[in-house]
Amino acid sequence: MAYISQQDKKDLAPGIKRVLNKYGMKGSIAIKHYSSLVVNLQKGPIDFDMDGYTSVNVYHIDKHYTGIAKDFLNELVTAMKGTKWFDKSDIMTDYFHTAYYININVGKWNKPYVLDIENLGSSMLPKTKEVATLEELVGVEQAAKLRELGMIKEGV
Repeated sequence: MAYISQQDKKDLAPGIKRVLNKYGMKGSIAIKHYSSLVVNLQKGPIDFDMDGYTSVNVYHIDKHYTGIAKDFLNELVTAMKGTKWFDKSDIMTDYFHTAYYININVGKWNKPYVLDIENLGSSMLPKTKEVATLEELVGVEQAAKLRELGMIKEGV
């Protein structure tokens, strides 16, 4: 049975706060029903490409996020797991046994996440590269498909 105590939260808090501070994020740490460790992100320089509120699927971060958002969320999950987290679940036999669940909310339903553009540091910005051709940008196959569909106007 998943269980996390207030003492466990207190033990994990320094690592979680270290990750939040590293990325310039503001957030709170909570426990929900003594089974989930929750981090609510309130404000920061990371654009999660959403409208005010979202609940992060911690099992598919690499699939749904890119760049600095992906790096931050992966580090945050690692800090939230700490050293005591385990998952011995086996969904094939309908057996669920984990230390505790991990939830990350970007904003809240009644208080949206605030993108803090003023505090964007140069280290937080994604690296950009100038390209000369469409092929360099999206690859040869994708460029051919875009031209075939008439989505690219040549010589403009």
